[in-house]
Amino acid sequence: MSRSTVDTSRSGAFVRFWIADAVSNLGTFVSTLALQLLLIETLHADQTALGIVRSAQWLPYLLFGLLAGVVVDRMRRRPLLVVVDVLCAVLLGAVGVLALTGHLTVPILAVLVFATGSASMFFTAAHLSLLPTIVPAPGLASANARLAQTYSATQSLGPLVGGTLVRLLSAPVAILVDAMSYAVSAVVLATLRVEEARPEPSAERHLRSELREGAAWVYRHVTLGPYAIALHLWFFANAMVTTVLVYFATTELRLGPIAVGLVLAATGVTGVVGAGLAPRLGRRFGTGRVVTTTEWLSPTAYALLLLAQPGPSALLWPLVANALFGLAMGVRGPLEMSYRNLVTPDRLRGRMNATIRSFNWGSIAVAAPLGGWVAATWGNRTAIAAAVVGLAASALILWCSPYRHVTGEGEHQRGGAAAPVSPEP
Repeated sequence: MSRSTVDTSRSGAFVRFWIADAVSNLGTFVSTLALQLLLIETLHADQTALGIVRSAQWLPYLLFGLLAGVVVDRMRRRPLLVVVDVLCAVLLGAVGVLALTGHLTVPILAVLVFATGSASMFFTAAHLSLLPTIVPAPGLASANARLAQTYSATQSLGPLVGGTLVRLLSAPVAILVDAMSYAVSAVVLATLRVEEARPEPSAERHLRSELREGAAWVYRHVTLGPYAIALHLWFFANAMVTTVLVYFATTELRLGPIAVGLVLAATGVTGVVGAGLAPRLGRRFGTGRVVTTTEWLSPTAYALLLLAQPGPSALLWPLVANALFGLAMGVRGPLEMSYRNLVTPDRLRGRMNATIRSFNWGSIAVAAPLGGWVAATWGNRTAIAAAVVGLAASALILWCSPYRHVTGEGEHQRGGAAAPVSPEP
């Protein structure tokens, strides 16, 4: 990435993109906690049911994720974002209404979150791939840092708002707030003006060859390959923890909705700090060194959860653990996203992002029920400990790979197929 800077705050298109992203993320973090509390307190679900519903949410990435990348690379991305936002608003609105009227069950909820996850899958691939069209390459790191800081801020505020709404009103109302956030995002994105050329149709384009090309670009790439594999394992292990964390906090540590919201909010608070430091650290030490070093903070953070005990200090270790975890995510996120988009040609970005995200989020479809089953069978702490081992293995894979030596400066792929970009020494 160039050392020159671009003032993204003066770009009208980026500001609209930024606002839509912030509003949608805030709603998502409100409903993330509300959905789990709805399952635990209203539907009286155990860890296994929590895992099944979470699996349904992310299963579309495993089933159709690669296809989403092909679709995104065949069409303009902004209109797709608007349509998906509207669809998600309708689906989440249905969850809230059914819950308020007493007609919601665990199977119905699983179907609705599966449909929402399917729509979100296309949104994610298009969203990640549209940003480089809005922001020039020299400003991409700065833009990603702003988005990451906002994401972390909503990650802090969302659980607090969600916990408060659940306590004062109800979980279904909190979920309806998320539905409204998708509607607002759709309106804002509809006003976004960006010069986005329609991909030219070609008789030579075939689904199978396009899927193969996207996967080959990721997994044959000298740095993206090990990065993607380590990231898949990271998501798998992280999903085991996050599936049982709220249940662990509410049933074993006896924390209330607002206290749980504080725990989840700690991740966002330090994430804002980390994202603010990311561009400077990347320029000073290199993207690879920063990412591979902060990767070790994830297993360290979740290991601290095992120290938590019920009582007056029950809140302490979960807060410290999530704060450390958020700092690591804040630093890593902008650097990772900028690097992988810069080294990938525009025509492959949709498939690259969809390929990585498909197996990242798709792994949750397996890890969530597994984590719930392990927790229900051997206890929440056993599930958390197993996840810590997985996160440490992910950190070791990335640390030992060529990714550790990438700088992120000037490593911009100008085109071509799956020719790898060699990392700088």
